[in-house]
Amino acid sequence: MSAPSRPEPPAPMLFLHGGGVSAWMWQPVLDLLDPSWAPEVPDLPGHGSRWQEAYRSHRATTVELAEWIQRAHPEGVHVTGFSLGAQLAILLASEHPELVRSATVVSAETIPAPAPRPTLALLAASAPLARRPGFARTQARQLGVPAALTEAYVADSARLSKASLLNSVGENIRFTLPAEWSAYPGPVAVVVGSRERRLMRNSAELTHRALPGSALHTIPGAGHDVPLTQPEALVSILHQTRARATS
Repeated sequence: MSAPSRPEPPAPMLFLHGGGVSAWMWQPVLDLLDPSWAPEVPDLPGHGSRWQEAYRSHRATTVELAEWIQRAHPEGVHVTGFSLGAQLAILLASEHPELVRSATVVSAETIPAPAPRPTLALLAASAPLARRPGFARTQARQLGVPAALTEAYVADSARLSKASLLNSVGENIRFTLPAEWSAYPGPVAVVVGSRERRLMRNSAELTHRALPGSALHTIPGAGHDVPLTQPEALVSILHQTRARATS
């Protein structure tokens, strides 16, 4: 008699952080997750432990992530991204649907911002301020970073190079949905805070409308800080999306 087959382990969760921060930003969410979800929380190029590398482009980062998933988890992963990381999640799902079991897209700007050149010029001029601990702590409060994680934000701000800052922000504010997004076959949750900028709320609507069958979730009272200030709401959405992928 042959031995009974073992159930396939659940596909892991891949969390992609936003620009200017690193893997630590997911800690409030990770604290609520069942360990069986096997979360993978890498630092992106130019950020956190990889601060000595330059963030070159979304394209280069997507290629790197897809190659890593193929090697480490060829059965695929559930991808959750925030802000810049959410744009990468969209690209992964669009270009490598066989590697993405589901996608949760949190606060992804998918409508290009007006006047990107003046925005980047102002950012370049003000970049040295971010290295000042006092300025970084003020930013952390405005971004909803919990007190326990503030020093991690300050450290990341001090190490982020000007090149990585401008490249990542430049990619972020020029991002548009790829044509393949509308054909992604897996479950998708599009998440946005009710208090985010109109451009971000409109982007969420566009992202949702472009993919029939996706679910749009607006988190009441949240700004551009859902994973940090509303982790319970986000984990609930992750449960729903993951369940849709396995049903």
